[in-house]
Amino acid sequence: MFRLAIFLVLPLSTIAQSYKNISLGSTLTTSDVTDFWPSPSGDFPFGFQRIGNGSSGFLLAIWFNKLKEKTMVWSANRNNIAPEGSQVELSIDGRLVLTDPNGQEIWVRDMARAGLVYRAMLDTGNFVLANSSSGIVWQSFDEPTDTIFPGQVLDQRSRLVSSFSSMNASTGRFELFLDGELALYTIKYPIDATNDVVILRNIEKKKKTDV
Repeated sequence: MFRLAIFLVLPLSTIAQSYKNISLGSTLTTSDVTDFWPSPSGDFPFGFQRIGNGSSGFLLAIWFNKLKEKTMVWSANRNNIAPEGSQVELSIDGRLVLTDPNGQEIWVRDMARAGLVYRAMLDTGNFVLANSSSGIVWQSFDEPTDTIFPGQVLDQRSRLVSSFSSMNASTGRFELFLDGELALYTIKYPIDATNDVVILRNIEKKKKTDV
């Protein structure tokens, strides 16, 4: 069964809530999934989640921490699983980078020229990179996966793509976005095909369903 979600949490405003600032040079590794960067209330952690029971693969993710299932609401590398020994770092030069054990980049957001000084996990479910004036230079809300939150803006560049299944967080067969109106599309590819981000451009217009 695919998963698209609208998360009904009543958040504090971004301006009013407190930040738990995470300074440059901070790291997380897959060797300890109990180590993560939490929001002030602890509702939303940012860190690594193992994929499936006994799997050696990990997602860099945000999840809702108040449920036993630790429901994931965002991930950076859903189509490029990180192996055991990977780490994420907010480097001194202002890059948020996920690397494998050999130092190869799996996912990166480069904010070196934006004057990045810290990052923070907010109680809204949003993970932000901010400059010295507390201005947001990048946020996870700008790159949703399969979940949207109250207060999150879904513009015409944004896409919500369902997970392949409840046990597979990679991109699935359904896409929600604004096309003059809020619409749900099916993505054209065989159900047993290997997931590929490129397939998101190949949409069957005839299977449009308004929601």
